[in-house]
Amino acid sequence: MTLTNNEILLRVGLTCAASIIIGFERESHGRAAGLRTTVLVGVAAAIAMILSEQLYIGVADSGSTWRPDPARLAAGILAGMGFLGAGAIIREGNTVRGVTTAAVLWVITVIGLSFGSGQLMLGMIGWAIAFVTLFVLPKIESRIPNDWYGTITVRARMDGVSCDELRQRLETLHIKVKKVHLDHDLEHGSRTLRFDLKFKKHDQIELPRKVLADLEKAPGVLEIRWE
Repeated sequence: MTLTNNEILLRVGLTCAASIIIGFERESHGRAAGLRTTVLVGVAAAIAMILSEQLYIGVADSGSTWRPDPARLAAGILAGMGFLGAGAIIREGNTVRGVTTAAVLWVITVIGLSFGSGQLMLGMIGWAIAFVTLFVLPKIESRIPNDWYGTITVRARMDGVSCDELRQRLETLHIKVKKVHLDHDLEHGSRTLRFDLKFKKHDQIELPRKVLADLEKAPGVLEIRWE
């Protein structure tokens, strides 16, 4: 059965509304894939699904023995979203950004496919879950004292502070040292120590300042870098 104009408008309109609300959250956080990208991805998925469904109906009504698979176009769209989502993921030192944005693009694609195929209730459920995940869960997540990771690099004179002393200073600040890397520069008479750290999330703002202030007092320290 060929869709009426009102049915097409309903499916695309719901997708557009869901994309705007979800995309607004990404835009407000200054992400590369923001409002416009989310709307374009969602609407494109809905239109592609409507087109796939109508092509299948057209062939079926023609009496042809060939039967196209309407899900094939949807599968191709989801596969293509993997490349677009990968472009939103950026690594900065020990931090990876853009994973949530990539997931949002994938989710809005699935929501668009749901609305486009006429599964309005399924699309609404997906939309509601995405809304709660993006707007409500962050407030709960911020109260969970989960682990964060960082790296601090210290360059010191050969006759300066020892590795064990630096480690003790870090552990005094309730930082767990996961791994230690040590490099010697015999030409300049210095050594570089890199500590892989684990600490609680609620300390992420004040902790670097406390660590730098404490390690600066260690004898023979030439340079400190927090990543």
